[in-house]
Amino acid sequence: MENKLDSFLDTVKNEISENIENINKEDLKKAVEIILISEKNGGRLHVTGIGKPGHVAGYVASLFSSTGTPAYELHGTEAVHGSSGQVRSGDVVIAISNSGETTELKATVETLHRNGAHIISCTGNKNSWLSKNSEVCLLAHVDKEGDILNKAPRASILSEILVLQSLSVLLQDAKNLDLNQYVKWHPGGSLGESIRKIQEGDK
Repeated sequence: MENKLDSFLDTVKNEISENIENINKEDLKKAVEIILISEKNGGRLHVTGIGKPGHVAGYVASLFSSTGTPAYELHGTEAVHGSSGQVRSGDVVIAISNSGETTELKATVETLHRNGAHIISCTGNKNSWLSKNSEVCLLAHVDKEGDILNKAPRASILSEILVLQSLSVLLQDAKNLDLNQYVKWHPGGSLGESIRKIQEGDK
């Protein structure tokens, strides 16, 4: 049992290290530009995915919103049953899929294209349908998920989060976010309290 855990941890360490080493900064900058231009023209940002990447979408939308880029989670399957109405022409949608070939997400992206949305993909497959049907692909590739079956999303989920967190850092920098603004969005809990202590210490 312990050997399997050690193997998982080693796999994740190697996969994430490789992700960090090979992250495409130019593609991240392109994604930032697409989002900022859309915002300038009144557009909004949405994040979507199917299955476990759908849970990543919720976290990422929340992260973006809390660091200066308002974002909305778009339900991956409900989008073709009316929820795509939350996406207006000129909006940007980040679509997350490890394979880039998920049938339900294809239908969602096709619908969003018809609605005039800009698509940014985050996928582990640069040659996938999703990658080819997006304006920029943020590659989050892993060879191994971390267990002997190599099926359940583990390392791939961490890779997607890492890439999209990197995007959030660039967006935050572009917005010149400071603690005064940040605490307005995080007044509660230990996080808000810690910021107020910093502010009080500066007085």
